[in-house]
Amino acid sequence: MKKHEYEKIKAQALELFEKAHIILTDKEKSSLEVAEFGLNNVEDTGLQLITYVNTELVCAKELALLPYQTCPEHKHPKRDFDEGKEETFRCRYGTVYLYVEGEETKNRAMNPPQGDDEYYTAFHEIILQPGEQYTIYPNTLHWFKAGSEGAIVSEFSTKSTDESDIFTDPRIQRVPERE
Repeated sequence: MKKHEYEKIKAQALELFEKAHIILTDKEKSSLEVAEFGLNNVEDTGLQLITYVNTELVCAKELALLPYQTCPEHKHPKRDFDEGKEETFRCRYGTVYLYVEGEETKNRAMNPPQGDDEYYTAFHEIILQPGEQYTIYPNTLHWFKAGSEGAIVSEFSTKSTDESDIFTDPRIQRVPERE
């Protein structure tokens, strides 16, 4: 991703944090990560995040999704030290459409990004409004998408090892090169 594109997405994410009344330090703002997953289509498939803490036991992050932006389907597999990452999502702003394994929701509100349907298999829909939360257990396929306003999600989890996440889409690079 080119630097000017990165800065534009970062600015949009910081604006969402302000709308959600999430107070960030200058250090946190500068450390905001723009994950574009190597697909070069960050406005459709991407995620902006700030990690507050990530120890051997716990992790806390803020996730920002631009309007209709999707974090692609993935799971947190068994690791040497546990059964996989367990995470709780708490919606802080906007609407989050979370899809997990289970009975497919008929007439669901959202779909995968256009042209990427083949990489999405979990369609049990959970809709989170501000103040609502949902826990995703280890090794559970899931993906999520923001509504028209974008969304802010606080994530509380066991230790995060993003590099060990398994994505359904083989094109995804969790830590892609930046131009």
